[in-house]
Amino acid sequence: MAAEPIEILNASELKGMRAACKLAAEMLSHVGKLVAPGISTQDIDDAVVKYAKQHGATNGPLGYHGFPKSVCTSINEVVCHGIPSPQRILKDGDIINIDVSPVLKGYFGDTSKMFFVGKPSTLARELVAVTEECLWAGIREVAPDKRIGDIGAAIQEIAEGNGFSVVRDFVGHGIGKIFHHPSLQIPHFGKRGTGRRLVEGMIFTIEPMINEGVWQVEVLADDWTAVTKDRKLSAQCEHTVRVSEIGVEVLTLREDETLKL
Repeated sequence: MAAEPIEILNASELKGMRAACKLAAEMLSHVGKLVAPGISTQDIDDAVVKYAKQHGATNGPLGYHGFPKSVCTSINEVVCHGIPSPQRILKDGDIINIDVSPVLKGYFGDTSKMFFVGKPSTLARELVAVTEECLWAGIREVAPDKRIGDIGAAIQEIAEGNGFSVVRDFVGHGIGKIFHHPSLQIPHFGKRGTGRRLVEGMIFTIEPMINEGVWQVEVLADDWTAVTKDRKLSAQCEHTVRVSEIGVEVLTLREDETLKL
């Protein structure tokens, strides 16, 4: 059975996609500077809305399948899709994932990063460091003729090798003029040499969610907020990448970040 067609952007479209991803990287760096004890996650959402407006963009999450805010803010045991709220105040020791997805001239950028609030525990810092290592291990597997299973296997090996677990319920996804392209999914676990073969021009996210305890999650009554089943810590990092002629292009690389290929 043939694989479903995927969205391959032409040169002009790719220019638009690069611009959207650059904006996403800049937005994440900008709002991340706000993170401190005492601010609310609504403050972060407000900053994302303002930044997008200033740069002629909108925010993909707002209204997406009914999501009520413009950014996802996931704290401690929240795996993903945390909803900003004036009542959710950051405390010293928290860890938070901020996931931004601006839309610029019809193209979606998508990236996230973990931030420390004050001084988190040694375990929390280790979990975040391993999650970042998982992200880059997955990115390094991206090249023409590699397979999707290679990405997941690299991530799983590092996470489980450090005593953590990989969330199965949420995966990376194709992206471009569509926020979540249905024909391309990127699990963060798997076996090498399996899955769809990568071809030049594919654009997708890699966004491993790594848990301190069990990999299973629960979705709360708001139908969005996913938390670890055992309520232990979770961390996530995300980049949007493109399969290039010779390997991988990290479209959402931040200026304050080192390319780890």
